[in-house]
Formats: sequence, structure tokens, C-alpha cells
Amino acid sequence: MQGGVWAGLESVDLAQLRAVREKAGNMAASWRLRCDLRVLRYLLGFGSHRSLGLAQGAAAWPVGRGGSWRWFHGTQLLQDPIKILMPSLSPTMEQGNIVKWLKKEGEAVSAGDSLCEIETDKAVVTLDANDDGILAKIVVEEGAKNIKLGSLIGLMVEEGEDWKHVEIPKDVGAPPPVSKAAGPPPQPSPQPQISSPARKEHAVGTPRFRLSPAARNILEKHSLDASQGTATGPRGVFTKEDALKLVELKQMGKITASRPAPAPPSTLSASVPPLATAGSSYPRPMIPPVSIPGQPNAEGTFTEIPASNIRRVIAKRLTESKSTVPHAYATANCDLGAVLKVRRDLVKDDIKVSVNDFIIRAAAVTLKQMPGVNVSWDGEGPKQLPSVDISVAVATDKGLITPIIKDAAAKGVQEIADSVKVLSKKARDGKLLPEEYQGGSFSISNLGMFGIDEFAAVINPPQACILAVGRFRPVLKLSEDEEGNPKLQQHQLITVTMSSDSRVVDDELATRFLESFKANLENPMRLA
Repeated sequence: MQGGVWAGLESVDLAQLRAVREKAGNMAASWRLRCDLRVLRYLLGFGSHRSLGLAQGAAAWPVGRGGSWRWFHGTQLLQDPIKILMPSLSPTMEQGNIVKWLKKEGEAVSAGDSLCEIETDKAVVTLDANDDGILAKIVVEEGAKNIKLGSLIGLMVEEGEDWKHVEIPKDVGAPPPVSKAAGPPPQPSPQPQISSPARKEHAVGTPRFRLSPAARNILEKHSLDASQGTATGPRGVFTKEDALKLVELKQMGKITASRPAPAPPSTLSASVPPLATAGSSYPRPMIPPVSIPGQPNAEGTFTEIPASNIRRVIAKRLTESKSTVPHAYATANCDLGAVLKVRRDLVKDDIKVSVNDFIIRAAAVTLKQMPGVNVSWDGEGPKQLPSVDISVAVATDKGLITPIIKDAAAKGVQEIADSVKVLSKKARDGKLLPEEYQGGSFSISNLGMFGIDEFAAVINPPQACILAVGRFRPVLKLSEDEEGNPKLQQHQLITVTMSSDSRVVDDELATRFLESFKANLENPMRLA
């Protein structure tokens, strides 16, 4: 061997080395051993299977320390790539989109480096590398959508390995099918002819109408076709009146039946669906036809808008909330006169806080005073939450997201204001970390800056309550002066509406919460 091979091996026991070399000589009939520094270090227990290039799980060479040796055989020198899988970046995430790869194939990667940006059901999150090495292969290109959790999206190898000839592991297979935003919808697989009702094909050029239920029944009963008349309903719907006109024309002999009368249904086996009768042969479009891209929209068509993962999850969770959570609502008006005065005084000291920051602080103080409202419902029962973590709704281009002010009851108004500014910017930039928007014990949604007087918000499960805040507005109220004389005075009022889960926060508890919240907000000294 060359002298360089022995560099750094002064502490190696020569007896052990001779034993290893003898074993290697016995195995030379099955494969050739390249005896270099990496192999020797691995043989003597100073390296891992990856540093040698052995496939994980394959038989390895005898390695060990302190006289403990393990002998295996049948080893092959193979690339063992490090798999990059689609991770779960939020509790509700089921699939993700590859927004952008931040590393290129063949580029060196260190642990902690950003590999790619993944759009979850909540935000765009950066995936960081856990190992050092080289990005060998990008399996799923950027722009791919609906990648299932655990799917292979890339491969890495360790430094010094041949990254250009890395192959996708056989146990993983090809990447799952993905959908592009502009790709055509997948075509359904053809079904056996016996399992689907026969449909009457329309001739080329024959107009197809959307029928009202009453019109459909009349046309089927009198064996008429909608193409013999004119649709006068909204958006081209063939109405009951249009069908009755056709019946009158038929009775006057001006038109004839265009379809055979419905035949009585025949008795068929339970395993074979009956063929369609004349009554079901007329197709009913469930939706208007899709417009053709690049051409002016024809009457009655629509344009399909691709939905992001965030939009899909918002739609799913809102539907689940309204259909499974018993919402109850309570509304109160709060006078902001004292808050606005304190805010003006803070501005003089160059301290910038918003009215919403006072509202968050008032809600946090009230939740601390009434822990019975700081609860959640996990499907089995209520849970008392130890910390007051308030979710603040932030509108972004991709949808609504709720970053969390952690332990809001322990923070002052200015500290809350700083946290809201930072989290709101990260939310709009799509840079929120999962721990910054997951969880929360109470939500606040404020539409006052959009001129909304009042509204009711949808509860964000598993939380039990959400407070909807409108704009503050001047209102004239009759009050008494110091001498007891009545006078009109202008007040700045806001309307807040709390939506509560009746399973854990009943009407009486919600009412007391709003009373305490109103008292705290109208007296800023309580928020200090």
C-alpha cells in the first residue's frame, strides 16, 4: 500500500488490520476491494456505511471497537441516497405544493440550509436540510401541486459520492401524480357499459338546455323535447311555462312528439342496474359549460379559478365548523372614549399602538379573569387551557390566517402591538412558522378598518370562541352634566359580537364575559 493510505492511522492495531485484510482477500472472488482511506477507516470502525457508500440494510463488513467484531458478507458498493420526503408541517396538512427549489442539483448542502419552499394548508414554509451532503436529484419539480405526505420529492448523497448517477430507490417508486394549476382536469377512467345508464347522444348542432324540475316532468310526460321550444328563464333555463307552451302547441297539432313515450321498467337482476328510460335520456348539465381560455366568454359559461391549498382548507374548516359546532351569538357596544384619550397621550410620547391592540389586551385580561372561557373542545369534551394565546385574524392574498399572540395576558399593550406588527408582516409574506399559527385559545377578527359596523364570525375549532369587532363610530347619547341637567354628548362606540360554542360556553357565561370585557376596555387603567 502507498504511504498516504496509512496517514492518520497511527493508533490502528496492526494485528486487527492484518485480520481485516485477510478477510478481504477471501472476499475478493466476489468483488474487488478498492483499499483506500475511507475503506480502511470503515473496516476499523471509524466510519459509517454512508461514508463507504453501502446501501442501508445491506450486509456490511466486520466493524466494531474494543474487540467486538460483527461479520457479514455479500456486501455491494452501492449509492445510498438520503431521501427527502414531503413533511407534515401542520396538524391539518394532508398534502403540499412545491413552490420553489432553493438548491440546484449538484449543489452542496449543509445541515440547516433551506432546500425548498412548500405551500401547506396554512402558509408557505421553508424545508431545511437535516444532513450535510449534495442535492443529487429533484424528483418533484417546483410548481407541482397536491403532493401527499411522505412522498419522495428529492434525493441527497454525502460529499464525495457520485451524485450524477443516483437512481430513485426501488422501494419508493415513481413520484405520485401531481396536478399543475394550468393543467387539464384528469379524465375519468372508462366504466363498463353495463354499469352505467345508457344516455341518448345529442346530434351535432342540437341545442342543449338546462331544465327546471317542473319543465322536465312535463316534457317527459308529453314526450316532448326542449329543443322544440324557446328557453325564457334566467341564464337560459327552460322553465315550466316554456314546457306548457310546447304542450299547447302539441294539442293544436303544430308540433309532434319527438321522443317515444316512457316504457314501463323491466325487472332486472339486483346486480345489474336498469337501462335508462326515455325520461332519463335527456341529460341535465349540473353546471354551465366552461369557457375556452383566450376567447370571449359565451353566454351561460363560467371561468374556473384554481384554488390554493389554503383556500381549500379554509373552505373545509369553515364548513365543518358551521355544520358541527353549535354557534351562539352575543353582542355589546363599548365606549372607546377613554381608550382614544390614552392612545393620543401615547402618541405624544412616540408610542404607536392601535385600538385593536387595546382590544387584544382587554380580551386577554378578561380571559385571565374568566378561565372558563379560555377552553377548547377536542371532540370528546372540553379542555381547560393554561395559557391565554390569542389568535388574530390577518387577511392575505391567499386567504385568512390567524397568527398567535402567545401568553397575551402577560404582555402590555405596546408589547402586543410589536408582536402584531411582526406577525402580520410575516403572514402577508407567507413566512409564518408552524408554531406561530398553530394552536391558540381565543380568536379576534377585526373588520373595523374596512368600514364594517358589526358582523358575526365563524368559530375556529377546536377553540370555543371568536370575537368579531366592527369600526368605532360617533354616536350622540343623552347624558347628564355635573349639575344633573340632560345634554347631548358624542361618544365613540364599537360593536363587538362573540360567537361561542354552546357545548362549553353557554349563553350566561358568554354574557358575563362580554360584560367584563366591556368594563375592562372602557377603563384602560384595568389593562395596566
